Amino acid sequence: MRRRYSAAMPGFQRFPDLWLLSDERNDSGLEAALTRLPRGSGFIYRHYHLPPAERVARWYTLLRLARARGHVAILADSTMTAREWGADGAYGAPLALYPTRDLLTLATAHNLAEIAQANRAQADAVLLSPAFPTRSHPDAPSLGPLRFRLLAAQARMPVIALGGMTAHTAHRLDWPRWAAIDGLS
Repeated sequence: MRRRYSAAMPGFQRFPDLWLLSDERNDSGLEAALTRLPRGSGFIYRHYHLPPAERVARWYTLLRLARARGHVAILADSTMTAREWGADGAYGAPLALYPTRDLLTLATAHNLAEIAQANRAQADAVLLSPAFPTRSHPDAPSLGPLRFRLLAAQARMPVIALGGMTAHTAHRLDWPRWAAIDGLS
């Protein structure tokens, strides 16, 4: 039986439609971006570029702001580390995620095999990418609206569009849930 999102976090009413991902590129503007997001949006903290002590310190700075705005704060790391750091959930490759009753798990997927892995891992959501061409992977082929929808239809959980997403491309994709690095920074 799937857990309800509200069971994972007290006061959590619904799964966010809009998600901001952190990256080295948008680090300097994260405070402003978190403040501009609608209340109750999602925030995925990656910051792989920082040394461990700096990564932890930056997380807690941004977590306080995210909490003050009512955002769901997800850590790109193991569920154990996410729990230790006080995150609402963990983000990563489907094979690295373990379902828990107290944390959300958000899987990454780029193809049908990874969607199937996310289904087997019982992820709470999957970020499917790249929906459109991105600055971070300029030479990578993007899914486009048709392939995105075909793959998303195979997921047994909410699908969050990622990759080249802005308000304009979200409208073009006609998809309710989307995430961005540059598009929200």
